Amino acid sequence: MKLVSFLTSEGQRPHFGALIAGDTEVLDACSVGAELPEPATYGDWFDLASESQRALRELHAALLSDASLLEDLRGRGAILPRGAVRLTAPVPRPGKVLCIGLNYRDHAKEGGVEVPEAPLIFSKFPTSVTGPEHEVRLPLESEKVDYEAELGVVIGREAFGVPVGHAREHILGFTIVNDVSARDFQFGDGQWQRGKSCDTFAPTGPFIVTTDELADPHSLRISFRLNGETLQDSNTDQMIFGVDELVSYISRTITLEPGDVIATGTPPGVGFARKPPIWVRAGDRMEVEIEGLGVLANPVVVTPVGRDRSGTPRGS
Repeated sequence: MKLVSFLTSEGQRPHFGALIAGDTEVLDACSVGAELPEPATYGDWFDLASESQRALRELHAALLSDASLLEDLRGRGAILPRGAVRLTAPVPRPGKVLCIGLNYRDHAKEGGVEVPEAPLIFSKFPTSVTGPEHEVRLPLESEKVDYEAELGVVIGREAFGVPVGHAREHILGFTIVNDVSARDFQFGDGQWQRGKSCDTFAPTGPFIVTTDELADPHSLRISFRLNGETLQDSNTDQMIFGVDELVSYISRTITLEPGDVIATGTPPGVGFARKPPIWVRAGDRMEVEIEGLGVLANPVVVTPVGRDRSGTPRGS
């Protein structure tokens, strides 16, 4: 399945569902017409053990073989044209966004650092998460904002102390992450949290491809384009630590929960390592493409003074 979170014209609460019919329509799992069990929390949609997730999988499978059921759900308002909804980040507010630094050999080399002997873990605040085609807002205080194309892992079952051989059982699926980074904050502060966690600095999406449809996440072409120009072009087979090893390693000390997102590192070609450097500017368009996972595209703007995270004037 290709799982999505989205907004409808009826309100600002995200709905959950799946793309169907060649990705031209959306099954709205939150619609009354879908007749699916209502989850206790939105996070239950990401939990492989939840009744809501199980029922959604069963309904999706039935739709693939029963045209009459598809027509019935359309009539009940549970199937929406993709153009009628606005996709958000697949996990709109993850409990944790865990990132892996220097996880491609060539990227470590271009940064002039040694290949790490163990995964280098840092985090982004959940408020940095935004969706496909949503604006990435540049802080006025930063002049050196960079891009990083990354494969994202979405956790689907609680994991603590998980052996490498069982790590895949705890993964719901895979998505795309752009680890946008304010390098002047990151390097000037002496630690990475602020430079990595500015609002909108973790675009994610456009969907989650479940593990049953993406058997091998370690052989996918990954690229980044800025205004149509390809600046990163590699393959996930160049990762130092693979997906299963990362889930296992993190879970030794940090409990992973359904809906947590792991960004697995970026290949070479980032802006700060280029000569001269390339920084993201207002008016730019960023696109991350990963084979089988679609394209995550975001326009870039400057956050005006006196506006909130969404761009709305404060006090309005």
